[in-house]
Amino acid sequence: MTDPVLIIFDMDGTLIDSQEAIVASMEAGFQAAGLRKPGRDEVLAIVGLTLEICIDRIEPGLDEATIAKAAQGYREAAIARRNQNGVARSEPLYPGAEALLQTLHGQDHVILGAATGKARRGLKKVIDIYGWQGRFMTTQTSDEHPSKPHPSMLEACVSETGIPASRAVMIGDTSFDMEMGRSAGFHTIGVNWGYHGRDRILGAGAHQIADDMAALGQMLHNWQEAQC
Repeated sequence: MTDPVLIIFDMDGTLIDSQEAIVASMEAGFQAAGLRKPGRDEVLAIVGLTLEICIDRIEPGLDEATIAKAAQGYREAAIARRNQNGVARSEPLYPGAEALLQTLHGQDHVILGAATGKARRGLKKVIDIYGWQGRFMTTQTSDEHPSKPHPSMLEACVSETGIPASRAVMIGDTSFDMEMGRSAGFHTIGVNWGYHGRDRILGAGAHQIADDMAALGQMLHNWQEAQC
């Protein structure tokens, strides 16, 4: 019998194309707090961090009350957008994401997990709409952990599943995902269709980079073969 392996996915920018929703919600949050409209590139550069840290990175030096007001405005805008458009329209899956997850979930020795900057509520919405109940054995969100790139999320994945970091891989689209994975002792695969781009992901120490879902699937197959 093949020993189990642990495959952890980031969500936004990796499985889910939430770019428009994130930018629009951040703009609304900044407006609610009486702040300037943030640039699109500014917003996408910090996707993956905890929301309050994102706001502080875009506009350093804000007091806690202003950050809290902007964060609340973001959350209210995100919920309103999701309610109006539905999760599938506001946070669509990247092409091939569902097929890849189905394939991996069908392999008895593969344990899937999620480590995301989303709040628990947001992750639950995504899981519910896409019928992913029971697909991820371990799910870690920004509500329970320090922000990426702190390795706390991945340490919890290891603790909950009992699978060592030496048999685990972190898949994400940002430098924060790669830094988190390396810190936790995981193999790291960056995806080149998200928010940070190849150079930034490589600079953060990604072991590999996939240019599409098919390439990612092949990398995971090869990595699993190497674990045997």
